[in-house]
Order: sequence, then structure tokens, then C-alpha cells
Amino acid sequence: MFLSVFDVFKLGIGPSSSHTMGPMTAAADFLDLLRAHHASQAAEAIRVTLYGSLAFTGRGHATERAVALGLLGYRPATIEMDEAEHQLAELRVGKRLAPPGLPALAFDPLTAVVFDFGPPLPGHSNGLIITAFDAQGAQILSETYYSIGGGFILTAAQRDVGLPPSSEASDPRLWPYPFESAAAMLRMARESGLSIADMKRANEAVGRSDAEIEAGLARIWRTMDGCIERGLSHEGELPGGLRVKRRAKRIRDQLLSEQGSNRAQPHSVTEWLSVYAMAVNEENAAGGQVVTAPTNGAAGVVPAVIRYYLDRCIGADPARVSDFLLTAAAIGGLIKHNASISGAEAGCQGEVGSASAMAAGGLCAVLGGTPAQVENAAEIALEHHLGMTCDPVAGLVQVPCIERNGIGATKAVAAASLALRGDGSHFMPLDNCIAAMRQTGEEMSTKYKETSLAGLAVNLPEC
Repeated sequence: MFLSVFDVFKLGIGPSSSHTMGPMTAAADFLDLLRAHHASQAAEAIRVTLYGSLAFTGRGHATERAVALGLLGYRPATIEMDEAEHQLAELRVGKRLAPPGLPALAFDPLTAVVFDFGPPLPGHSNGLIITAFDAQGAQILSETYYSIGGGFILTAAQRDVGLPPSSEASDPRLWPYPFESAAAMLRMARESGLSIADMKRANEAVGRSDAEIEAGLARIWRTMDGCIERGLSHEGELPGGLRVKRRAKRIRDQLLSEQGSNRAQPHSVTEWLSVYAMAVNEENAAGGQVVTAPTNGAAGVVPAVIRYYLDRCIGADPARVSDFLLTAAAIGGLIKHNASISGAEAGCQGEVGSASAMAAGGLCAVLGGTPAQVENAAEIALEHHLGMTCDPVAGLVQVPCIERNGIGATKAVAAASLALRGDGSHFMPLDNCIAAMRQTGEEMSTKYKETSLAGLAVNLPEC
């Protein structure tokens, strides 16, 4: 198993990797598929039907907007928002697409995206079917896609044959350190004498030069840090109708005003950690550019802990951010391979829980932890998120998602600290904890897995 660090950490836009980035990519892919179809020139209209969690919370996650952007040819990593918004406004008025290499296609974003509130599709709780029709209404081409978390998509055929979502090859013989479990990862670390980051870097080097790897990692961190700064500078209400106000800037300003005074509490360091995470997720909720880490809903945890490391930890070295990211990606890859990072599949334990485990492992590594201590840190963080439901109010990635990232970041630091105080030996292996998360997700009621049908989503203030 090999999931690239550049698959775990992908540039995209908010508010959701599974409900925004995945459907956008699926729509763009469908256009490519249609171009290759022998009857493509007869196409006259497109319809998109959303199922499962995509239907129940799609409006709050702006899924219909994401689909329209994908059909306009945009992809999450390269979208230019000003240009995209202009084209989206034109589409809402003209109700026609003009994709290169295809005839003009009828598509009204308000009516051609259908929310099916019946049973989900059999392959995954985040499913969508995109269909092209001719002028007589006959079907020309149809494809089923599953948005499986973190911006990854699979067609129904790919899922049926068990293909990996990554663009990387999955043949373990290609990779020098093809660990599929934490136990194998630790064994390979002992035998090679390498850190987890070094093994991950060696795997990445199969398809990329060292310069490309470092440049890619630097870009990831620049984007993460830029997202923190934007979140710390913006004010106002978040979109969606809940009238939730941004808080990160106000809290940051309060913390700055208290520095050096007798009003600063000892736990202000934790407050900085939380506000970094909240800044990212406020940007995500506003539809801004974020990095999946491993999802958009959990995008604030890893950046917050890296920023905490750089700003607050004694001996912090900016050159080690790449080791942090590589270590975190190794942990995230194990969780995705053996369980899930999708809130619609596993609940929020799969999103914020996974992110906290990744951040804990990364921080432990750059603070000098051994591979065994890194594995211990990741296990501690994940263990204390088990059972967490995904119950976003009104289907928006705002309540409780923004605060959950702050708490997930603080748990990550606590987990790394506990692990560093030990020698790496502990009772519950990370592999077993991941298995427990998978089992818990499988048995969790669908109501608590990103449908907004239970939990906090239906227990709202009455005034």
C-alpha cells in the first residue's frame, strides 16, 4: 500500500472535501469521459443525481455549486475563484454549458442537480450519478461516482474491482517500504534504522525527484500557513444562514493584547493552538482555499499543530516541517487504507480523529520521538476520538466542525507529549485502534454519519 503525501494533502476549496471537491472532480472527469464517447456530439443536456449523505447535506456543503463548477471545467487544485464565480453567474442566467470539444449542453444548476433522499447507492454513502442525454431525452452516457473522503473519487467499476483511489501504482514491489500496517511500519523502521519520515520520503522518491518532493511539501505548508493567516484576518458572518460569526481574528486580537500582561493565563498557549485551527476551518466554511488534511472538515488540525511547533516549541526548525508532513501522511495513509477518513462512512472520528492522530505523530517525530513513540502518539490521539459522530447543523461545515478542529489540535499535542514521556511501549497498538474505529463506523447509525438527521443537527436552540 502506498498513498502519496500529495494525495493525503491536496490543495482544494471549502467547505468539504467529500461534498465539494469530490463532486467537482467527478463532474470534470465526466466531461472527459463524454468527450471520448462515440456519440458525444449528440449530447444536449446533463443531469446529476446525488444520493445518501450528498443528498442530505449537499445543499449545506454547496455540492450543487461544486458540480456546476466541475461541469464548467474547474478542478479543486487549480480553480481561480474570481473567474469561476463569474462563469457560475453566467451559467445561472444562460443555463447552458460550453465545454471545449463538446456541443453546448443544457444545464440549470437549480433543477439539473437532483437530491435523492431515498436509500444511498450500494457502493458508498456519498454517491452521485451523472448522465448525458440527447435532444430526444434518450440517455447517451451515464457514470456512477463515489466521493469516498479527502477529495478522492472512484467510479462504480473501480470500486467493484477494488482499485485504489490514488493516482499512484499500488504494487507493493515498487516501493522500498510498502507498509500496510503500523506493525509493518515499525518493523521496517527497526530493520532499516530509518525514521518514518525517511521511509515515506524514500517511497515518494520512486516517482519524484528529491527537489520535486521538497518543493511540493513546501507548497503544502505555504498554503496551510496562508490559510491560517487569512482566517486570522477576516471577520463577519459565515455563509449558509446560521449567522455563525467568525471568531478567530477576535480571539487572536485578544491574545495579542494580553501578551506581557498579568491578564495572560498559563493556558493561553492552548488558546493559540485552537485559534490557528479555527482560523483554517472558518476559511473552509467560507469556501476558501484549504489543504485536505486529510479532509476539509478536519483541515485545521495539522496546520495548527505545525504552527504551534514553529511558534511555541523550543528548538523548532522550519526545515523539519517536511518531516512532520511526511510522518503525518504515513499515519493518515494507514488509517485510510485500513478504515476510513470519510465522515459519511465513519463519522467525525474518521475526520478529526484521523487528523489528530496524524498531527500527534508528526509533532512527536519533529520533537525527537522514535518511530515507536510516533506510533504511540497517533494511537493516543485516535483512541480518544473513537465514537465521535458527524452531525453538522444544517449540513454546514460550521457547528460543531470549527471548534472540533481546535479541540482535535489540543488532543494531538497532549498525545504527542504523553508519548514522548514514554519509551514507545504501550498497551493498545495503533492497528487495533484503527480496527476499532472501522468497526465503530460500520455499526454507527447512518443518522450520525453526515446526514444531519440526528445529534447536534436536530437539537438546536429554540430562540
